[in-house]
Amino acid sequence: MSLTARILLGFLVLALAGFYFLVQPVLDRVERQYLEAAEEPMVDTAEILAGIVSQEFATSGHLPPTLGPGLRAATTRELTAKIFNLRKKHVTMDVYVTDARGIVIFDSAHPERVGRDFSGFRDVKRTLEGKYGARSTRDDEADDMSSVMYVGAPILVHGVILGTLTVYKPQQAMRTFIAAARRRLLIVALGAIAAFLLVGLLLSRWVVEPIVRLTRHAEAISRGERPPPPRLPGRQFRVLGDSLERMRDALEDRNYVASYVQTLSHEMKAPVAAIRGAAELLQEELPPDRREQFLTNIGTESIRLQNLIEQLLALSSLESRKRLENPQPVDLVGLCRRIAEEMRARGSALEVVAPAEAEVRGDEFLLETALRNLVQNAVDFSPPGAPVEVRIERRDDRVLVRVLDSGSGLPDYAIDRVFERFYSLPRPSTGRKSSGLGLCFVRETASLHHGRVTLANRENSVGAEATLDLPCI
Repeated sequence: MSLTARILLGFLVLALAGFYFLVQPVLDRVERQYLEAAEEPMVDTAEILAGIVSQEFATSGHLPPTLGPGLRAATTRELTAKIFNLRKKHVTMDVYVTDARGIVIFDSAHPERVGRDFSGFRDVKRTLEGKYGARSTRDDEADDMSSVMYVGAPILVHGVILGTLTVYKPQQAMRTFIAAARRRLLIVALGAIAAFLLVGLLLSRWVVEPIVRLTRHAEAISRGERPPPPRLPGRQFRVLGDSLERMRDALEDRNYVASYVQTLSHEMKAPVAAIRGAAELLQEELPPDRREQFLTNIGTESIRLQNLIEQLLALSSLESRKRLENPQPVDLVGLCRRIAEEMRARGSALEVVAPAEAEVRGDEFLLETALRNLVQNAVDFSPPGAPVEVRIERRDDRVLVRVLDSGSGLPDYAIDRVFERFYSLPRPSTGRKSSGLGLCFVRETASLHHGRVTLANRENSVGAEATLDLPCI
């Protein structure tokens, strides 16, 4: 499971736990809160009506004659009240009265109850005992929606309880408010969970993105590339990135030394063996022409060793650099024309096709050395006297320097290896190989300048084409 999925799963678990332990109890409490809120005005109503009845009892000993007609008129009257989303059309509260024994003597909604003994009901029993009496009872035990709330009040005459008056109201009338409140709370809760998960997603991206950058950076290093260190947020990630860079440097140094020692030993064997063999033969009596030949071989192989060491030092210095210290504008057109004049002076046919100007920002010495290596490579693999062409093109924000030769091209087995250190192909004219460091130098120079170099066979012509792609100013 990915780190992003783990973080989101953790946030989801927290959100569900919050819903179960916090939101669900609140949703369950909504109904009771509304019923408790409805009970309070029912107490006022019961006490007011009980006070009116008590006054009539005190004077006549009977119920007020207008109680029944008044309640019937109220319950049958059509209302136009709109309470939030509820349009109330009828009064839904009724009244019943009992005597001091708990026998019903009046019921505004159920006249058939008159004469029944309600003394066992909580609203009547507790009220007759001088306590607060209330209850909630289902008309149909199997139907939760049939619950009715009852609130009693005592009928007092000179401090004596002569009976009870109970107001009752179906809970169904409050279900609209309860359902609306639960719906609003649920929407808010789900919105909060969605916002919580969104925060989790953003947090996971904020945490995972630097790790993804470091992973890509490490993968690029494993492919032999030299990418710049990624920009990372936060002190911990920057410390991790710096540690990775130091580890890369340490591993590169170790592999660099091992590879160089192994390859350099192999490359130096041939010239050292040639010099040693010639030196041993020179100790013997030889004809002048043979002695001259061996002395020439010693000089040639010594120069070869010197060139190998110098190129190796130059490449080593270049590979150890991570960035250009002081890049300056460099005119590639002027640079290529200068190289062309030098090559023509040495007898090589070189043509430059370029726009009026093409500038890049970088190190002029490194770029000139890299271009000279590409041109010299093209000359070496072209037939004697064959022209070599350098074309400079601008494409959007890039400058392409293309060096085209008219040689036999690259063999298939060498296409993927031409930029390897010490890898070289035999020159057609001499059959000898170079140090194999020139194209590697070009690749490192291109990387330092945030560019790239490619070498491939020309599509519609003989020969090969090297392309140096650099960002322009």
